[in-house]
Amino acid sequence: MLVCSIMVAFLACKSDDGDPIDTNTETTTVTETETQTETETETETGTEVVWDCVIEEGTDPDYSDAMGCFDDFAILSSEPLDASIPGATSVKTVMDRVDSNALYFQNSGRFPIHWDFASANLSGNGLPLVPDLGTFNSIEYYSPDRRFILGAVSWYDGPQVWVYEISPYDTATADMIEQAYLAIAENTYFGDELFFHPTSLNVEIVAEGLSDDVKIITTDELFAGVDYQPLNLATSMGRLAFYTAEDLEDSYVNYREIVVLDAVPNDIAVVAGIVTGTFQTPLSHINVLSQNRGTPNMALRDADTDPIFTDLEDKWVELTVEAQDFSIREVTQAEADAWWEENAPEPADVSDMDTSVTGLWNVEDILDVDGLGLEGALQAAIPAFGGKGSHFGGLALIDDFPNPEGFVIPVHYYDAHMEAHGLWDVAAAMMAEKEFQGNPEYRAGKLQELRDLIEFSPIDPDLVAMVEQKIIDGHAAELYPVTRFRFRSSTNAEDVNGFNGAGLYTSKSGDPNDAEDTVAAAMGRVWASVWTYKAYDERQYYGIDHLKIGMALLCHRSFPDEEANGVAITANIFDTTGMEPGFYVNVQDGEESVVLPDAGVTTDQFVYYYDFPGQPIVYLAHSNLIPDGTTVLTTQQVYELGVGLSKIHAYFFEVYGSIEVGSFYGMDIEFKFDDDDTGEEQLYIKQARPYPGWAN
Repeated sequence: MLVCSIMVAFLACKSDDGDPIDTNTETTTVTETETQTETETETETGTEVVWDCVIEEGTDPDYSDAMGCFDDFAILSSEPLDASIPGATSVKTVMDRVDSNALYFQNSGRFPIHWDFASANLSGNGLPLVPDLGTFNSIEYYSPDRRFILGAVSWYDGPQVWVYEISPYDTATADMIEQAYLAIAENTYFGDELFFHPTSLNVEIVAEGLSDDVKIITTDELFAGVDYQPLNLATSMGRLAFYTAEDLEDSYVNYREIVVLDAVPNDIAVVAGIVTGTFQTPLSHINVLSQNRGTPNMALRDADTDPIFTDLEDKWVELTVEAQDFSIREVTQAEADAWWEENAPEPADVSDMDTSVTGLWNVEDILDVDGLGLEGALQAAIPAFGGKGSHFGGLALIDDFPNPEGFVIPVHYYDAHMEAHGLWDVAAAMMAEKEFQGNPEYRAGKLQELRDLIEFSPIDPDLVAMVEQKIIDGHAAELYPVTRFRFRSSTNAEDVNGFNGAGLYTSKSGDPNDAEDTVAAAMGRVWASVWTYKAYDERQYYGIDHLKIGMALLCHRSFPDEEANGVAITANIFDTTGMEPGFYVNVQDGEESVVLPDAGVTTDQFVYYYDFPGQPIVYLAHSNLIPDGTTVLTTQQVYELGVGLSKIHAYFFEVYGSIEVGSFYGMDIEFKFDDDDTGEEQLYIKQARPYPGWAN
């Protein structure tokens, strides 16, 4: 199922500067009085309507009141302002209720939003004045006494469907929708083929009041006809190589390869680009890493058998992934080499470990925000507590926030463990070997040997006793509801300075009261994950000194029986303009993974327009682990999650946000709903880190 926003290009928001667009041209219109739009001819089967183009060839009008051929649509249309269904083009529509329901198909390239067009063409000269943008939006999308009915007509190339849509937060009545739909159908050559598509749950409810004269198409029906999914927009050059997802368990990809895969892999080392034959989830580890690297990532159904790719196997190619389409062409190795030299990543700036901080630190004590400010406090804390632990410390400082209580074991103890067993020397000697650098299979074996040494070398018993006692004491004081704890990676090269590190390291659970899943075993396993093959390769790609990387451990209660788990971004990841703010949420029932679902398993995915009146929810996909017609989260739970996401977005804005036009800001969140002592499902947010966004 496609994981893309269903939003199209009828965004009722401001232009880049919030002012009307000055076309510097005389207003031009096309009406039926100037050009015949349709004729009726007698046929053996009755009367047939024959349409003609209404826009004169070579002209570029501000609007037309009809569309008689595809060329008319092409002149007036534009690509969506966000990353909607690939292949979609749209023409925004305006019906003026105070002017005898006059219908306008606006030039959507010249006037990207409705207000631009209305203020330039429908204000004054005998018509009521169009107010400022804010007033326009508050009236024309929410008031029952609105002057305009606003929407868009879109052609979806994948499913080959004409669709009329209104904004997901628009509160237009069924009568308004039907009135506009019928007028559009009457004045377009594709009117008999036109569908209405409800863009949110709110609009779906309103659409139940439409008559049988309005044909409805669902989101799932639209998605079924789409084959292409852009995940990260970028261009890269490399050798085109084919693997199966299963192959990657025993294969070693190269950072100069663009890989074509039959399915979405659990993991992949550094590559120049990714194409999968099945759709991905936008928050999968491979996509987050692609965004961090700035490398193209896309899905195309059955790409691994498509001649577009198979004819170029083992050849040097250039792959470009765009929001609406992709391109691939053969290049020479010399071109690829030159491209790589010009586009090789800048070395990541990672702070050295701070091994001077000892003891176990409650998460709320990690950041000195009062003394250093949030940005300064994070910079000071990360060398000792790692990126994940430090950002979690920020969550602990947000008022009335649902994060679990916890503590951090500083980097000092990882360093002490490595020193005590001579493992720094082992790592240095290993990396100095010529075969280690040149033979990926040999490198993987040596890294496994080092991980085994880290994991199974005895941990300082005083440290283990200190950690176990803190858990037991906290449980006795009812600070921690359980003694089974999750030990989570938190390196000084993770979630910092543009280096995301998603999926590079591991997390494990341990319990001081469990003789099998011990605290010491969990700690050693997580420490060892500093030296996984993918983590090593990722750091090597960014020129990071491996001997300067240390692992702190973020520790909080485990959630062995959660009711739901998910990931979210505090931004609309499909909106490349910043004009449609929302939260993207990917959530699954129970403990099933959302970022690495099993084959055939789908999740609930939606955009939550938390800041819009009515707070519409636009579902993009549904979990197949729950009954049809239901959702993983209730509306109340979505609202609770939205409150938390809004607080996170606001809290970290001063560090990662920007008011610059075209900039992207969002925080990457992990959350769970788990039963509390009363049996009620409680929200817990357990991670926040900056999200790289489209093409980093």
